[in-house]
Amino acid sequence: MRLTHSWCCRGLLLGWLLWLGAVAHAQTLVLASTTSTEQSGLLRYLLPQFRQATGIDVKVVALGTGQALDMARRGDADVLLVHDPQGEARLVAEGFALDRREVMRNDYLLVGPRADPAGARGADIVQALQRVAAAQAPFVSRGDRSGTHAAEERFWHWGGSGRPAGRWYRACGCGMGQALNIAAAGNAYVLTDRATWMSFRNRQGLEVLVEGDERLLNPYSVLRVDPARHPHVRQAEARAFVDWLTGTQGQRAIARFRIDGQTVFVPVAIAPGS
Repeated sequence: MRLTHSWCCRGLLLGWLLWLGAVAHAQTLVLASTTSTEQSGLLRYLLPQFRQATGIDVKVVALGTGQALDMARRGDADVLLVHDPQGEARLVAEGFALDRREVMRNDYLLVGPRADPAGARGADIVQALQRVAAAQAPFVSRGDRSGTHAAEERFWHWGGSGRPAGRWYRACGCGMGQALNIAAAGNAYVLTDRATWMSFRNRQGLEVLVEGDERLLNPYSVLRVDPARHPHVRQAEARAFVDWLTGTQGQRAIARFRIDGQTVFVPVAIAPGS
């Protein structure tokens, strides 16, 4: 009886050690990405397909693009999927990232109250924001250094007003979903990416007022954290992710992703039908 018990314990210990070894050697990857790719459901759709193709697990940290870029500077991520071209270019120039490739695009929308007290409906994005400011109509800004926040600040700048100030302008320092909830509750205007808007269910009196302006195009790029700056990053896994996402399988998967039957992101890394 004692012998049987001893061998049983040894078998359990061996199994536990083998499991630990498998976990330690499992291929994993830390992806710092935007809230729009996470909240829209795109990553939940793509990553199981990537894992099936490569055997690599991906841990996602979803946050504003500015914070994602900071993660790369600290070496806390292996790869980025973000949407701030100017910020991305600076990151590469600083030597923190490399292999930047454009993956897909969607666009920004100005949404606001159905009654549109500022008269923004149908204007281009710069004119629309000028009208919101002139009317001092409630406006919610993410204020979180995200790609969407960076785009909003560009639009204010192009209108000649710079960053607005006043009680009508509320910077929440929050993600896109929360900013939309605040705007819906306060009947306010807000700039949003199309993917998050399409997956947002608490619209209340909000609707799309401005879209289609070419300045509202929203490109997403993937970048690897530079191992010359942070030698501990998972180079092989990061390269596999970039290659898959910009290759035929990844691009077709992006094209197939739908919300309510509608295309959300347009793949741009390869020609359609490739």
